[in-house]
Amino acid sequence: MAGYLPVVATSFVGRTGELRGAARALEKHRLVTLTGGGGVGKSRLALSAAERAGERYADGVWWADLSHLYDDRLLIGTVSDAVGLLDHDLARPVEALCERLADRNLLLVLDCCERVLASCSHLVGELLAAAPGLAVLATSREPLGLPAEYRLDVPPLTADGDGEEAMRLFRDRAAAAAPRLSLDSPEASATAAGICRRLEGIPLAVELACARLAENSLDQIAERLTSRLDFLSDGHAWPQRHRALRTAIGWSHELCTPAERLLWARLSVFPGAVDEVDVQAVCSGGPLAAADIPAVLGRLAAQSVLHRDGTRYRMLDTLREYGAMWLGELGEQRALAGRHAMHFAELARQAHSGWLGPRQVDWYRRIADTDADLCAALDHLLTVDPEKAVDMAGCTGLFWSCCGHLQRARVFLQRALALETGGGPHRTRALWALGITLTLQGDHEAARGLGERCSVAAWHDRDAESMLSAAHAVSFNYLMMGRPQTAHDVSDHALRNLPGDPLEAPSQMRCRVIRVFALSALGRLDEAYEDATALQQLSLRYGEYWARAYADHQLALIHLLQGRPQEAESHARSMLSGKHQLHDSLGIALGLDLLAGAIAARGDGVEAARTSGTGHVYWLMIGHPHRGTPELAVIRDVWERQARESAGDPAYEQAYRRSLTGDAETGLVRALQGDLPG
Repeated sequence: MAGYLPVVATSFVGRTGELRGAARALEKHRLVTLTGGGGVGKSRLALSAAERAGERYADGVWWADLSHLYDDRLLIGTVSDAVGLLDHDLARPVEALCERLADRNLLLVLDCCERVLASCSHLVGELLAAAPGLAVLATSREPLGLPAEYRLDVPPLTADGDGEEAMRLFRDRAAAAAPRLSLDSPEASATAAGICRRLEGIPLAVELACARLAENSLDQIAERLTSRLDFLSDGHAWPQRHRALRTAIGWSHELCTPAERLLWARLSVFPGAVDEVDVQAVCSGGPLAAADIPAVLGRLAAQSVLHRDGTRYRMLDTLREYGAMWLGELGEQRALAGRHAMHFAELARQAHSGWLGPRQVDWYRRIADTDADLCAALDHLLTVDPEKAVDMAGCTGLFWSCCGHLQRARVFLQRALALETGGGPHRTRALWALGITLTLQGDHEAARGLGERCSVAAWHDRDAESMLSAAHAVSFNYLMMGRPQTAHDVSDHALRNLPGDPLEAPSQMRCRVIRVFALSALGRLDEAYEDATALQQLSLRYGEYWARAYADHQLALIHLLQGRPQEAESHARSMLSGKHQLHDSLGIALGLDLLAGAIAARGDGVEAARTSGTGHVYWLMIGHPHRGTPELAVIRDVWERQARESAGDPAYEQAYRRSLTGDAETGLVRALQGDLPG
């Protein structure tokens, strides 16, 4: 089944009635919202309901986690990413998303809508109107408030007897936390059932209590929870309906060591999953030494305050809120937000500086993994440090653009450049990054204006990287507009006048890519071959992939145009491998088109059709208006005719349609591996 659902390590317990109710609701309604308080289990219920309903949706089930959002402007980008839309489109983001989903039959799960409730409600209304085959399953502490909404309130687990759901959850989690503990005796079973009743069957509260069984007896847990509930019996500290959950969280908090409580509070500054190295950089200080943090993280995970997500740690939203409350009590919120922002600004700077080198792939992955933190850091800096915000936006812009997050790049770069700051290379870099973003979205007129501003700024900088960046922005826009001669002239002039070491000015590599593409578009294939070979060798010297993959693209194209399909196929696969490692979907789409042409030229029309269908899937994901540079359209038509003649129209159409409706990643793996049976 196509789609994406998160993988969780713990079992799903109970909720038989709620699952049946959700299934019936999804059969009758296009918008179903699971509502309930924090910690009640809305997300786990939604995940199980989505898994069971998946077969009903031809285009799969797709999950969008909104728990890390703090700004309405990030909502559309997050949902677009979740359904595989990479917004290389000039259309407004909502329109592009509506167009993406218009003819799809899929279930979209929106988790934690309360973070951006009003915007979420508006977006869901737009999507349901535009896409008749779309269904939405939402989780939220409050309903979305749309006329089409069917609301299912998620209650706590039943906790009225030994065989009820809360007790089943207790047994399951207790077995993991304290394997030697037996709950078979009447006394132990009664004590556990009493704990479940005290905690009102709230799943998160039960899990937190069970996590303490490794260090506390059943009787100790029951006694401490009882005393805390009695202490809070007046209900003034929290609303009555949250008393048991707040009690369980507060009790877990009290049982933590001072270092664990401090780290819990400081971790609330991270909006999503986090790496140990980032926690050490942001959260250490005072009584919490950086060297101690790995052990403290492990203890918090053992207590279910954190969940391991591979090598990373994630905190549930309800526990993050509690930590943020204590961070405020400590008076550290502003300082931690500043440390967080400066850390990720430095990460972006290091990634930009290390772009041309053997760690290039690692930097792309690092930027992708820390996306939520980069957005939060940049948003903070836009308010408190405009100069640093412009610097960070420029450093992050290329990574976002290459990985298809164009709307996000555009929003942040435009916000940064609207601030009153001084000039200098950091501002020129931001102008360049925005120019590239606009060109990729097909907004050529706006990109032309950015190119002019970037060129003027670079002239004032008197800096080689600034001038090459400006030349890259201008020539790239001309290339995508179908003016290869002008693109060649601009890039070639910059390269001849600024011939230094690419390590000092990495945009030299980018200008080299433009020049090679322009030469082949002009039909100067021998010059293009020489340039592409030199670019490939230069890329190999530095151990980088981005420019090398485009050199392979051009070598494949030249070999194909000159009648050498086997060599073309080899270079096309090499390009795909490089772009796949960088998660560069535009490069992948270009490479698949080229590979389809090479396969067609050697006479395998069916495999060419499969590859072309997968390429079309990537172009649909990207939403690019022209499928690359304009001159490639004519060449693609030739390849398609060759493939159809070789396979015959019925076989071609069958293979093409199968790939077009299949999973993009599976199709890409097949293309990378070469011919496979069936």
